[in-house]
Amino acid sequence: MHKNLSRRARVATGGAVLAVVALAGFGAVSANASAPATTATAAASAVAPDRATTTSTHLTIDAATKAAQAALDAAEKENQRVTVAVVDRNGNTLVTLRGDGAGPQSYESAERKAFTAVAWNAATSQLAERLEQAPNLKDIPGTLFLAGGVPVAADKAPIAGIGVAGAPSGALDEKFAQAGANAITR
Repeated sequence: MHKNLSRRARVATGGAVLAVVALAGFGAVSANASAPATTATAAASAVAPDRATTTSTHLTIDAATKAAQAALDAAEKENQRVTVAVVDRNGNTLVTLRGDGAGPQSYESAERKAFTAVAWNAATSQLAERLEQAPNLKDIPGTLFLAGGVPVAADKAPIAGIGVAGAPSGALDEKFAQAGANAITR
């Protein structure tokens, strides 16, 4: 049949076939354009059973600010220049206060100490001691196994971490971080 049609007839026939395919495709796309609304409505009305969800406790921004200020105040009473960071249960920074004169390295160190404390629900001084048995712990991203971080817990579950950095010793950093934790738990 191909040999019986002129070139002009073949081009016209091909164009007509293309037009039909294009229109059919457009119709299918147009018909599907309304489909997501129905799917979205069905998805929005789905209710997960209680056993498929969990509820968690989070520290408020007011409590995090109060803790950070209490830790900074404790350091200033001893003429120490520190940075204080408070992170939530997921390790996200809620508040960071850099005291006057605190070194540039103290900012990141405070955040990493707070993250480490909440991640393991333990003071970073205790975790630093564990490095003797498990030296690879220090390779976990975002962590810092130096004294100066303390967890804050509610019903034995970690809800925040407070990290302090910049004092001449980790013991002082941790003392100030504990002052921040105490401001929340009073």
